[in-house]
Amino acid sequence: MTLKKFVLIAHLWLGLASGLIVLFLGITGCMLAFEREIENVTQSYRFVQEEERPMVSPSKVKEIATTALPGKSLHSVTYEGGKKAIQASFYNADPEYYYIVFINPYSGEVLKIKNMNRDFFRVVIMGHYYLWLPPTIGQPIVASATLIFFIMLVTGIILWWPQNSAARKQRFSIKWSAKWRRVNYDVHNVLGFYVTWVIIFIVITGLVWGFQWVSKSMYYTLSGGKKLILYEETFSAPKPASFSSSGPAVDRIWQIMKKEHSNAQLIEVHYPENDSVAIEAVANPDASTYWKSDYRYFDQYTLKEIPVRHIYSRFKDAKLGDKVLRMNYDVHVGAILGLPGKVMAFFASLIAASLPVTGVIIWWGKKKKKKYHPVTVKAPEKEYQKS
Repeated sequence: MTLKKFVLIAHLWLGLASGLIVLFLGITGCMLAFEREIENVTQSYRFVQEEERPMVSPSKVKEIATTALPGKSLHSVTYEGGKKAIQASFYNADPEYYYIVFINPYSGEVLKIKNMNRDFFRVVIMGHYYLWLPPTIGQPIVASATLIFFIMLVTGIILWWPQNSAARKQRFSIKWSAKWRRVNYDVHNVLGFYVTWVIIFIVITGLVWGFQWVSKSMYYTLSGGKKLILYEETFSAPKPASFSSSGPAVDRIWQIMKKEHSNAQLIEVHYPENDSVAIEAVANPDASTYWKSDYRYFDQYTLKEIPVRHIYSRFKDAKLGDKVLRMNYDVHVGAILGLPGKVMAFFASLIAASLPVTGVIIWWGKKKKKKYHPVTVKAPEKEYQKS
């Protein structure tokens, strides 16, 4: 058995094993590519008329949001400028829930209470990540199919690689005038080759989420041998005996973030869960991506900033390994390159979804051709006459 024949067999059976999941991931990936753009067009409650007056403070947001949604744990508040509604996020793991209350930043009016577990894109994301199964079951299945697809991309390039100059010309174009089986073969090979150089980044970023050994190995390599600390809780110092407050800590931290990050398009403040944890605040200079965000942690009582060891820290302190892992989501959806990147991710996902279909058609056609190939049989009477 030659190497190329072995690669062909591996490509075939791995494709049959993972084809349905790859098809599903490709289709849902297409649906998620323009999630933000579609939400901005279809969800008018995300926007308000800008006014020349102060916005409601985080402490006031907490009062408004918890009144509108009693009995739930308020996690954070997000400000996205004067034309965007404030988003107060409620979520918890047990019992599981996730709500967003949209509030007018000037009047404090509640514009929408949204159950995110029933949101269309949220449902699609859960399917894309877990196949709507329990995470401990669905996530390994998705991760394994992604790993298989990565191997298929490599074996596909090996199979595509032309052996001579005459064949090379045919590998870069589709012969649309040929019969449909030949067109299907060209679509699988030619589009598969072109899309590989885009989809490979989507697949690798998917593997970073899917397998800890991938993310740890990548970080170890890029950071010069450092151990990955993805996240760890940050705590405040014990409350001073002589502590006296000059106002809610979340409000004062919000003012600090506005002053020190005047160019931020998004500022988020997390409400402390108890008396011991630090207050987390985020400032993002580009709300269309995540990787450039400044993540800061403040003592609840002294408001002193607390340094952290994990990758979600100040952007100016982030090293190469930190930045690469922080931009994982932005690369995965193409947002790292703006709108052109999202267009590339959309078409790459669409073509990736088509590869299992065109591949099965090729396999089925060869199998059928082999099964019904005419075989020449000598006539018995002629054999008798010769004897």
